[in-house]
Amino acid sequence: MEFVIGMTAIAVALLIGLGALGVGIGVGILGGRLLEGSARQPELAPMLQIKFFLAIGLLDAVAMIGVGIALFFTFANPFVGQLQATLGG
Repeated sequence: MEFVIGMTAIAVALLIGLGALGVGIGVGILGGRLLEGSARQPELAPMLQIKFFLAIGLLDAVAMIGVGIALFFTFANPFVGQLQATLGG
């Protein structure tokens, strides 16, 4: 039982940490490309900025979905129930 809970805690930490790392890298790359595009063609800056904020929102949604799944595994772990059913407890 403790093994399942411990592995779930490690999985939750990896899920949140790697999700945040991926979003951070994605936002950094996207922000750099926005600055490059705005510097090359300043007249397109407002259109690029709108697309930038839309993409940032989608990237953050991915991270929030990961946090939601991590919270599900933390507080309503289905693996513990399966283990208890298997062990007959």
